[in-house]
Amino acid sequence: MAQQVPEDGTLLPLMEEFYTIQGEGFHTGKAAYFIRLGGCDVGCHWCDVKESWDAELHPLTSADQIVKNAESFPSKTVVITGGEPLLYNLDYLTTQLQKRDIKTFIETSGAYPLSGHWDWICLSPKKFKGPRPDILPLAGELKVIVFNTSDFAWAEEHAQHVSPLTKLYLQPEWSKAAEITPLIINYVKENPHWEISLQTHKYLNIP
Repeated sequence: MAQQVPEDGTLLPLMEEFYTIQGEGFHTGKAAYFIRLGGCDVGCHWCDVKESWDAELHPLTSADQIVKNAESFPSKTVVITGGEPLLYNLDYLTTQLQKRDIKTFIETSGAYPLSGHWDWICLSPKKFKGPRPDILPLAGELKVIVFNTSDFAWAEEHAQHVSPLTKLYLQPEWSKAAEITPLIINYVKENPHWEISLQTHKYLNIP
């Protein structure tokens, strides 16, 4: 029988949680507690956590317990990721974290309605299931994964719909980094409203 995730967000399919260094995007280099939720139907063929896709594989876990776990670490920053975390109602989880003065960051494709209360929204739109227009203006950063040259046009298309204050990042897809990174370097030099994001955690060999 399929597990039922409560609509109030008090139980969530937890794939993993761990304390590490944020490896990419605006907050690169900062200590943070990562909460990875199971479940995703965006279907990026180059996804490096495909084991997160099936929510049924990941146990429903009390949001209160997740908050308690996060509280035990020195950094008061939590990154909620997936899978696609906005498949679930994140209002309760983020409210409880913020009540404890823990900052809440999310990494999302933006394919689902926004829930939760956020100090930072990292929007990483995917061609396989595009972002909702109402999320684009709320993004603190727009991080586009570059897998082939057509992704530059995809990035510019979405950059037109975010806030003028949104940080813009181009990030090479890891398996093609040797090929794609030089193209991104040249693109950013010619289009300096963009910056380069690298998956530094992979270079550092940390989770």
